[in-house]
Amino acid sequence: MSKHVVIIGAGPGGLASSILLASAGVKVTIVERLPIIGGRTSSIEANGYKFDLGPTFFLYPRVLDEIFRAAGTSLRDEVDMIRLDPQYRIQFGSGGHIDATPDIARMEAQISKFAPADAPGFRRFLAENRVKLDRMQPCLENPFLNWQDLVNTRLLKMLPLIRPLQSVDNYLKRFFKDDRVRLAFCFQSKYLGMSPFRCPSLFSILSFLEYEYGVWHPVGGCAAVTQAMARVARQLGVDIRTGEPVEEILFRGRTSVGVRTPTGSLHADSIVVNADFARAMTRLVPNELRRRWTDQKIARKKFSCSTFMMYLGVEGHFEQPHHLINISKDYVKNLDEIENRHVLSSDPSFYVQNASVTDPTLAPKGHSTLYVLSPVTHKSDNVDWHRETSRFRKLLFKQMADAGYGDVESRVRYEKIVTPADWDQRYEIHKGATFNLAHSLDQMLNLRPHNRFEDLDGVYLVGGGTHPGSGLPVIFESARISSRLLLEDLGVQSGSVHEPRLAPTEPTTLKAA
Repeated sequence: MSKHVVIIGAGPGGLASSILLASAGVKVTIVERLPIIGGRTSSIEANGYKFDLGPTFFLYPRVLDEIFRAAGTSLRDEVDMIRLDPQYRIQFGSGGHIDATPDIARMEAQISKFAPADAPGFRRFLAENRVKLDRMQPCLENPFLNWQDLVNTRLLKMLPLIRPLQSVDNYLKRFFKDDRVRLAFCFQSKYLGMSPFRCPSLFSILSFLEYEYGVWHPVGGCAAVTQAMARVARQLGVDIRTGEPVEEILFRGRTSVGVRTPTGSLHADSIVVNADFARAMTRLVPNELRRRWTDQKIARKKFSCSTFMMYLGVEGHFEQPHHLINISKDYVKNLDEIENRHVLSSDPSFYVQNASVTDPTLAPKGHSTLYVLSPVTHKSDNVDWHRETSRFRKLLFKQMADAGYGDVESRVRYEKIVTPADWDQRYEIHKGATFNLAHSLDQMLNLRPHNRFEDLDGVYLVGGGTHPGSGLPVIFESARISSRLLLEDLGVQSGSVHEPRLAPTEPTTLKAA
């Protein structure tokens, strides 16, 4: 009889896991609290406008392509993808901008505008991080379940290359002397919800991935990717139940045996948790069943920043790039206000996606969608969002005007705002920390919650709260790691699940639309 796995949450990690497990012949049921699939990678649709709720950058397509290939299809067959060039504009509050491009000569010219002596550093940065990514691949593709995994010979040999005690910003000083140029190669640490001045230097590979493998826009937004995953999962026989929240995980001793939802109990041989880690543990699992990750210990952990979001349907078009990152004039102060003081900045950094310049399917004719994100503190007693939302909204409209978007507010025909309080209460994200547990050295590898969850038997984790961490490519990788462990434990042949890569391979190539 086929083994039965229940997956809690139809986010990208849960959907990827369902494809891998079903491809191996396992019966899979996904139970999703919300009425739609995708989790934070779902869409908001209203009045003819369509927005991604969360991620808007699609990076490193290879991992998802390999997951689709386990199901007999490919990313190219399932999703129309457009490679962006320029990838984005990074605009500095202190003056000037860089239109980041994978064209090496053009990028060197961009860097030369700020610091001619820094331009040769671009090729050196790419070359060194190409080697770094190749050598780090085992870290990203294998579980870290104990200290023995951490001190294996392969990892120890990597230490001189990954420089674990160095920040991304300090690492980049070996290639770029100009502060603004370094920011162009380290703001990506915000994908993890961290400051580049604290983020470990191994995450310099985030910027490298953009230049080596491209920044892609899926037609219809990143939500189109999760919709395609759900379609493939259903073709494999996966039962996806939306609007059915899990009320508790059922146990016999410390061994999971199923879940309870409003419609009744559902037996499972194994459970995959794709919900927000801290929220799922404190809501679904009795505290006394957990040893390492008790409520008290979770409360002492470090969590990422949050985001203030504006989803704007706007009349007219904008002569601005698809992606624009506007950096605060005093970026160090801005980050300190977010991570340490937990207050709102008077000069916040922000990001605008103007996707309608690339994808006209997202808005009615003659209109645009603007997705506006500002990194802010996670939920804190220092900020009352009932009082601050209106003021912060006005500030961002003013800053957008200063950044070249003009009077956006008067042209808005649809608007939705999501604050850290909303992320916490409406979307069930602990503290509204949209990038989950912080990726500090004391919360990485074996120090994150394990893919085969160490506190409970028969429970596996996928998503940003486990290894390797946050961001779509690594969330997909977490699904591969956890699925492989789960199948091994059930005694199911796992040939369709990608085995860890031992040698470098060529980048996946998708046709640019």
